[in-house]
Amino acid sequence: MEHDGKFTNPVCAYNPQPMKPFRLILILLCLLCAGCTSQAESPSNTSSSLYIENKGSDTIVNLALAWAEAYQTVNPAVRISVTGGGSGTGLASLVNGTVDIANASRGIKDEEADAVRANGVEPVEFIIARDAIAVIVNPENPVNELTLQQISDIYSGKINNWLEVGGEDRPIVRLSRETNSGTHVYFLEEVLRLGDSENTTFFSANTLLLPSSEVISAEVRENPNAIGYDGLGYVTPDLKVIAAAPDAASPYILPSAETVNTGQYPIARDLYMYTAGDPTGHVKEYLDWLFTDAAQAIVEELGFVPINP
Repeated sequence: MEHDGKFTNPVCAYNPQPMKPFRLILILLCLLCAGCTSQAESPSNTSSSLYIENKGSDTIVNLALAWAEAYQTVNPAVRISVTGGGSGTGLASLVNGTVDIANASRGIKDEEADAVRANGVEPVEFIIARDAIAVIVNPENPVNELTLQQISDIYSGKINNWLEVGGEDRPIVRLSRETNSGTHVYFLEEVLRLGDSENTTFFSANTLLLPSSEVISAEVRENPNAIGYDGLGYVTPDLKVIAAAPDAASPYILPSAETVNTGQYPIARDLYMYTAGDPTGHVKEYLDWLFTDAAQAIVEELGFVPINP
């Protein structure tokens, strides 16, 4: 371009100096964004491969939480999420593929196992501890012992007054876990039905179904007419535990780790974890750790029964 006889190159004549601050800001923004992107995408910052979803039995949830916390000191890279909801919820999540480990206070049902197999994998069972189901009453209740038949008759509605089993003339208030609970299922099958698969006895219609062991314990503390049942690990000293016997000719036994391991206490069960297929990687490492002395010591601390060597 010619102007006043002089040729001016518009490109060469452009003075870049005023644009430096703008360019500097652009460069800084680009570097910042690049840094954020690399941090988000860096494998060292993703925990999906070191994450364990653990869900199910409310009986096991406190134990599972204690294990998860202790395992953080063993392997800090693994993050474990523990939630309850009941054995049925945990096993349904196993079927749906939304958990790595399902907790259950009962054995997996045939239809649940078949649903897992429909996904092309076999459910794998781990017995991780044992538990006694304690029958509990208010400390003011003078009844100290019951046979399994008497407990069955109370919960099925055949016995409705404490006077009928050696107590005071008071109506019996029956407390139970909800039907999704593995403890409910176990108590129905092994106590109400006395382990007889042909027995169709069911809970009395006026049995109060409560959402957790803690709620049952709280109600028994407040109500001198109540009877409930809880995993031994949830029983506190301010509750009265009933000694149970298979029949009137047998000794009445209180629940404890010793009486469960010797087979003396008649209302005891295994506690389970399930995986869909054989566990691998960090899930397998965690499950292996549950059977170490350190992990089984936590079982005993929380009032459950460790797996015998």
